[in-house]
Amino acid sequence: MTFRFLTILALTAPTYFATPAPAQEAAGAYLATRQARYDSDYAAAAKYAIEALRVDAGNPLLMESAVGALLATGEVDRALPIARRMDEADIRSQVAQMVLVGDDVMQADYDAVLARIEAEHGVGPLADGLIGAWATLGKGDMAAALKRFDAIAAEPGLRGLAIYHKALALASVGDFESADKIYSGDTDGPMQTTRRSVIAWIEVLSQLERSEDALKVLDDTFGTDPDPQIVDLRARLVAGDALELGRIETPRQGIGEVFLSLGMALLQDTSADYVLLYSRMAEFLDKTDVDAQIMTGELLEQLGRYELADQAYSRVPQDAPAYYTAELGRAEALRSSGNLEGAIEVVAKLRETHPGVALVHASAGDLYRQNEEFAKAVIAYDAALAIYQERGGDEPWFVYYSRAISHERLGQWPEAEADFRRALELNPDEPMVLNYLGYSLVEQHEKLDEALEMIERAVEAEPNSGAIVDSLGWAQFRLGRYQEAVVTLERAAELYAVDPVVNDHLGDAMWAVGRTTEARFQWRRALSLIDPEKPTPDVDPDRIRQKLELGLAKVLESEGAEPLKVSKDEG
Repeated sequence: MTFRFLTILALTAPTYFATPAPAQEAAGAYLATRQARYDSDYAAAAKYAIEALRVDAGNPLLMESAVGALLATGEVDRALPIARRMDEADIRSQVAQMVLVGDDVMQADYDAVLARIEAEHGVGPLADGLIGAWATLGKGDMAAALKRFDAIAAEPGLRGLAIYHKALALASVGDFESADKIYSGDTDGPMQTTRRSVIAWIEVLSQLERSEDALKVLDDTFGTDPDPQIVDLRARLVAGDALELGRIETPRQGIGEVFLSLGMALLQDTSADYVLLYSRMAEFLDKTDVDAQIMTGELLEQLGRYELADQAYSRVPQDAPAYYTAELGRAEALRSSGNLEGAIEVVAKLRETHPGVALVHASAGDLYRQNEEFAKAVIAYDAALAIYQERGGDEPWFVYYSRAISHERLGQWPEAEADFRRALELNPDEPMVLNYLGYSLVEQHEKLDEALEMIERAVEAEPNSGAIVDSLGWAQFRLGRYQEAVVTLERAAELYAVDPVVNDHLGDAMWAVGRTTEARFQWRRALSLIDPEKPTPDVDPDRIRQKLELGLAKVLESEGAEPLKVSKDEG
């Protein structure tokens, strides 16, 4: 019997009236397991599946569900006994076989690993090829292992991955010259360049006492704005220190790298909950693999399991070069879970431990801005931009854009406009910047023709964005093109039906063309959409109530604003 993990299966019963109580209990637990898996609540899924197995111990679906959920939470040791029961019963399951292969690797029982692969009880064709090569090396037969890697490399589309692992295997036994030839493309190449392969090559060059070559590879690959890990590698190379092999020194670690490599390859085309199984196995086989820990955290974030993501990121040690990446991930998980203050606290501490990382300051600015602490946001963005400017090279437009928003919210319009325009210099066709600057100019009653042109460009780029179409309609309204504005704003309301600002703007435009009853309807709708717990400066409920009572013309008169005036173009 063969079962594939994550396949949705229907439960069937022989009768609707006389199902025995234990079967009902098992069915209910299985349904609860399925729902928990659907919600990516792996702890609950494991709990329900294990409860059901007490009643229906031989149910292969329940066993597979339990093993998969336990692996997804990283509890491989708890999954192992159930996987063994499945193996003894000849129940074929990819996730169970993954756990069993992993256990054999941890026990360094490479004969057992190869026997599983030979019996087609391994993880899968591609994984088994690479795992088999590393297991052969684990038995001490390097020549046979290299033949296995070469056989995989001959398969269509697999060359890059196979020769990468071949180079890792050569380096792990001290054959740095042969590994360098693969990395450089002199033999078996060219190899697909990834961050991990470049770092592995740099370490090999260092072992060969070719620090100058290593520095050139590093600078050519990572440019003028490297992250702390690359900065650290560079400093050690300049100082003449020999870099040790970063991670892959044993066949066990090599097989962990197989799971991580395949997980990364699957990311584009496979669901996050399936890829999570690979990152968890990579963690299990090498508990020092920081990249696997971060990948697990990112996958759990995608799945909405923020508490598990927090735990995954927290396993990255503070002395790891990628610690700041993990902490930024942890902050994002906290923010996504609704704990914005906790996220701010994490990044505030990170700014103290990693003051030279521009991304850390920019991320702090984003969190302060979301928390409407705009003055603190500006200070954080200032720090980020100072680092970018000091290092030279390209400056990120989005930091100028984000700082511009913060200045605008603080009422510092000249500074905001300067930052918006700098962001446009760096990225002239970015619709978010065009829209925000154009809309702000409309609100400032400045340069309306230029504002309209900017927003029209933004709409052309994003025609289905309700917020951007609203900006166009509001610019038309400000220019006195009321009939046009009504049409545009009705379109915006279709695209963005639950936004109070859009409905308020549509009400104003309808009033201006004499559709007063419809205008009042839109204003009432805008009031109903305002969340009193989340006030925003973009819409004033008291002003809307005044418009409902007095009409738009009298409200404008009471504010000392210019009266409604149709443009000559519409006249």
